[in-house]
Amino acid sequence: MMSRLAVVTGGGTGIGRATAGMLAGEGYDVIIVGRRPEVLTDAVKWIGPQATAVTADVSDPAQITRVVEAVGDRPVDVLVNNAGAFISGDDSTLDEVAARWHATLDSNVLTAVLMTTALLPSLRRPGGRIILTSSIAAQRGGGGAYSAAKAALHGYVLDLATQLGESGITANVISPGYITDSEFFDGRMTPEGHERRVNASLLKRSGTPDEIAEAVRWLAGPGGSFVTAQIINVNGGTVLGR
Repeated sequence: MMSRLAVVTGGGTGIGRATAGMLAGEGYDVIIVGRRPEVLTDAVKWIGPQATAVTADVSDPAQITRVVEAVGDRPVDVLVNNAGAFISGDDSTLDEVAARWHATLDSNVLTAVLMTTALLPSLRRPGGRIILTSSIAAQRGGGGAYSAAKAALHGYVLDLATQLGESGITANVISPGYITDSEFFDGRMTPEGHERRVNASLLKRSGTPDEIAEAVRWLAGPGGSFVTAQIINVNGGTVLGR
């Protein structure tokens, strides 16, 4: 019997790598997708023989075909749209504002839209799972263009769930809080910023990529089969349930 197949974008580091490793441990073959081949190579070694890598910028329609070709004629059981980034820049002119917003939307929204659209014909029916990675910034603000882009995923997943429910495909968003052991804050986090984020949590600590992967385990597994069109908050109580 052929193994189940999962595709994880942004799978080379942090939440994506932890998620891919968890899925491999659950018996999935996993295709991890990212822009940096050396990072993907290291991730494949860490995940194990069930992992393969595709180097692609999934905001570029021409490069998406590499992932589709890697999937081939196999059904996709789980698609985790995890690719995204916080993009900083100078907002001195309207042109600079426009460029940063376009880049942020491309990185965080278009990546999910293009990858999902390309793999829709391959998703298992019934039983396919689509999971998008958002951010606490979508719910409390403070991230400017990044907050707006991640919030757009919430509306997008509601639309996906509505379209695909009759096919037995679920679509959900996981919205992480402050997660350490990832590249997201590289070069941007100060000790004061870390302390402020930890203190904002009811649990007085940061989260880990593995804890986000555990939420994916639930949504992808039998326990998540009746969960769709939901925003799953994993934030230590920094933003209360809504």
